[in-house]
Amino acid sequence: MNSVIEVLAPRYGIAWYPWAVQYFFLIAVSYSALLLTVPGLLFGKKNYEPLAKVALLVTVSCTLVGPVALLADLHQPLRFWHFYANLTPWSWMSIGSLMLPVYLMLVVAYAWLAWRPAMQEQAQGEGWIARLSGWISLGQWHAPRWMLVAAGLGALLFSFGIMLYTGAEVAIVKARPLWDTHWLPVMFVLTGLVAAAGLVILINRLMTGNDEDVNEQSLKVIFVAMILAALVAALWASEGLTGFSPSVEAAFASLKRNPEWRAVAVYGLMVGAALTASAIVMLRRPNWLGRSWIAGLLAVHIGWTFRWMVLMEVQTVAKNTAGYYQYAVEAGSSGLLGIFGTFGLWLAALLIIDILVPWKKSLQVSTH
Repeated sequence: MNSVIEVLAPRYGIAWYPWAVQYFFLIAVSYSALLLTVPGLLFGKKNYEPLAKVALLVTVSCTLVGPVALLADLHQPLRFWHFYANLTPWSWMSIGSLMLPVYLMLVVAYAWLAWRPAMQEQAQGEGWIARLSGWISLGQWHAPRWMLVAAGLGALLFSFGIMLYTGAEVAIVKARPLWDTHWLPVMFVLTGLVAAAGLVILINRLMTGNDEDVNEQSLKVIFVAMILAALVAALWASEGLTGFSPSVEAAFASLKRNPEWRAVAVYGLMVGAALTASAIVMLRRPNWLGRSWIAGLLAVHIGWTFRWMVLMEVQTVAKNTAGYYQYAVEAGSSGLLGIFGTFGLWLAALLIIDILVPWKKSLQVSTH
């Protein structure tokens, strides 16, 4: 007697929406831009001060807006307090919920101390902006440099925790081989550096007069990060091709004979090669540094697109059956409106800071 056993594999909806992409992108740009402030602001190197000015603006604006996207991704934002009412030390998300508010406060304190001398000077003028500067700077008392250094080092310390938890909370998902690799957190950091340096170049062109030193220093960061990212990608691929890593081998098998993913891989290689080549050409031809915005656009594109592919497109690979799910980006708040709305909120934060804070003036970098 023959019998037929029918196995039903239900299709589950995606767990993370574009809000998650926005958060992972903005928080990566935040901690990466924070690293770019270190030479000019913490070490007091005058030739890196212009870079530090722009990078600090990027850090603060992205740090303020990133958590908003994270709250939106909870689907019910007001339930964020559950993280604190039900602590789970074995969960990377729970650990991140503890680190993120502290990181945000330290970044704001770091920026406030760096911008405070210029705001105190602005407070001496007339008008409502001068009065507001006086309130924000909390008077004319002198803040010793050790306070800035302490806030900066604290922010850096917690930024390493943010790097770790944002990478680990994805990489620990063994049910998805494309996520289950120890190289993923490293790639998040490297592509974050690429995007942050690219955004610095764009803001440098649009808001500070296109300082060529800032462009050159940012292009060097992009070049080094892209070379390291290429090395990490090669190591990841070698683990799958040699069978050294069963999860990477399974990842390759899940994408076997899929033309769309092959096209994505080819496109990624082409864009990465174009960015690296453009950085090399512009660094070797100083008279081309004024055109660095082209590399800046490519860098931001790579940083955001990498997170879209990892967080969104990987979810379309069926876990329990063969094949792929179709995902269409919605027009509403969980789709295009959320994507553009987040970038719009970031732009609003950027412009508000630009209006109220004289961030282009000298930072608190003196050693006294």
